[in-house]
Amino acid sequence: MTGPGRILVVGASAAGLTTVEALRRKGYTGAIDVLGDEVHAPYDRPPLSKQVLAGAWEPQRAALRTAEVIANLDADFVLGDAATALDVAARTVRTTSGRELSADVVVLATGVRARALPGQEGIAGVYTLRGLDDAVALKADLRPGSRLVVVGEGVLGSEIAATARTLGLDVTLAGPLAAPMALQVGPMVSELLAGLHHEHGVRLRLGSGVAGLLSEDGRVTGVRLSSGEVLPSDVVVVAIGATPATQWLDDSGLTLDNGVVCDARCRAADGIYAVGDVARFHHESYNRLMRLENRTNATEQAAAVATVILGEDRAYAPVPYFWTDQFEAKLQVHGLFPADAETEVVEGDVAGRRFVVRYTSGGAVTEVLGWNMPKQTRMRRQEVVDSITASVSVP
Repeated sequence: MTGPGRILVVGASAAGLTTVEALRRKGYTGAIDVLGDEVHAPYDRPPLSKQVLAGAWEPQRAALRTAEVIANLDADFVLGDAATALDVAARTVRTTSGRELSADVVVLATGVRARALPGQEGIAGVYTLRGLDDAVALKADLRPGSRLVVVGEGVLGSEIAATARTLGLDVTLAGPLAAPMALQVGPMVSELLAGLHHEHGVRLRLGSGVAGLLSEDGRVTGVRLSSGEVLPSDVVVVAIGATPATQWLDDSGLTLDNGVVCDARCRAADGIYAVGDVARFHHESYNRLMRLENRTNATEQAAAVATVILGEDRAYAPVPYFWTDQFEAKLQVHGLFPADAETEVVEGDVAGRRFVVRYTSGGAVTEVLGWNMPKQTRMRRQEVVDSITASVSVP
């Protein structure tokens, strides 16, 4: 299969790499360029907050493929050179070094950038965790007995807190919500997560926002909460979410609104597609725009876009999915959590910490969550699929 004459993938991420692999697997033999702003070959991000940060993995183990496998893709990887502008009509990308890369098809896979607290820049001991270099630098500063404050009670913040506690740090988890991951899993499961963290010695200072950072001689010394309480710290990790990496596209003419806005085929313009965390696509089953920040979506969406590029007209309509590991708890989540969801334990036992929760809204199953029950959770996923299908078929 020949397909377009040349394809440019902007972003040497999991989504970017999967796009290349899917194109080759489907028989595309044309030229492929991959542009990445980091000097590293494509690597996996989920292990950064767990295995890499814990020291269980050397950083290089996070690489998604060996050098030999990358070479066999017959793609030209241009690394350490960030994209700075896109000419949509000419399908040409300019870079920091002054390169101009043109193609018949451009795939945008630039991901997201971690949000920072005001005044964070320039204070030693304050970190965000998005890339491999972030994980390596943070790991070097995590010493047993040190006081770590994690700002942000979402998935990433909760994972970092759990990992750091296993390393013997004095850990405090702070954030405005009442319990860890409350927005993703609702009050029942988030309260169980709060209990899990508490049992392992994580101090929880939740329900109050962060007013600012304290420092002395250029080094962080504490976190001031909006309640007025000061949390002493030797190290601070800011995990308050991320924003799509679209600044370089501001003058491109593409529609940018919490990501690169795309149709149901992940097409942002003629010959321009977006995949992974940066893509905000029309989900035909949910009938709304959706942007998914998770590893599974990066892979599935990239594979779907490769199919469209090569001529198959198929909408991308996944069941959202993510997982998280914290202490001995392994959670798998299929679907979306609405604020008005009702919960029911449909498998296992909460007291034994092996169970599946079903979330419903308006009589429809919107999400299933498994706590240390992966097989049963996968089987229950079909209930979410059936509910989505039923809603679409209603005239």
